[in-house]
Amino acid sequence: MINYLKRPWGELAVVLALGYVTCFGLFLYGVLLNHSLTYAYLVVNLALASLPLLISWRLSVVLRKKRWSAWEPLALTFFWLIFLPNSFYMISDYIHLQNMSVHILYNAVMFSAFIYLALFMGIISLYIVHLELRKRINPRITAIIVAVVLIGCCFAIYLGRDLRWNSWDIVVNPAGLLFDVSNLLLKPEKYPGMIRTTTEFFVFLGPAYLIAWRVSRLQWHKGVSDLASHIKSKQSN
Repeated sequence: MINYLKRPWGELAVVLALGYVTCFGLFLYGVLLNHSLTYAYLVVNLALASLPLLISWRLSVVLRKKRWSAWEPLALTFFWLIFLPNSFYMISDYIHLQNMSVHILYNAVMFSAFIYLALFMGIISLYIVHLELRKRINPRITAIIVAVVLIGCCFAIYLGRDLRWNSWDIVVNPAGLLFDVSNLLLKPEKYPGMIRTTTEFFVFLGPAYLIAWRVSRLQWHKGVSDLASHIKSKQSN
């Protein structure tokens, strides 16, 4: 734990590298097994799911020297919010399993590997921003902000899966996206699928992140305690 406190990014990189190797290995074998590149979208989706983690890492570095109100942290936060739903969106890729008739079990394992890695990166990304917020804002307000971000991600999953919008459309077709979002929010009773999908994903992602947050805080406190004990023993010697 002491070593982890000293080099968390290095250990995280090793874990992610192992995850990528596993996913690509399963994908390549799946190509041979299925004789098709049908599931190549998993690779594309995983690449998009990686962006929020990279952006949040950069944001944490920039915030060491600049205020959050500076243009660079604000720009990074904007792009982080745009791409964060991609990490959780991959959970909805399980829907493709219903169209399979052969190698279903193997494909389920392959899908799970990609989805788990994307979910892991999304949670870590949110955790990084959560920590930065707690340095500047009351913990209760921070928790509310995190909850709102997660709800926004769940809503974005509905936009992506049901209405086929994606992150790039904010730049490519902002008017069309704004029109659909406004229509959904002004007349939610006409779109029960929106409420159902958003609620279902939040019921899953909310507790998932809360568990990850509590476990990480327990580990952090244990690491600090171990480090304090180590320093104390050094001083006594």
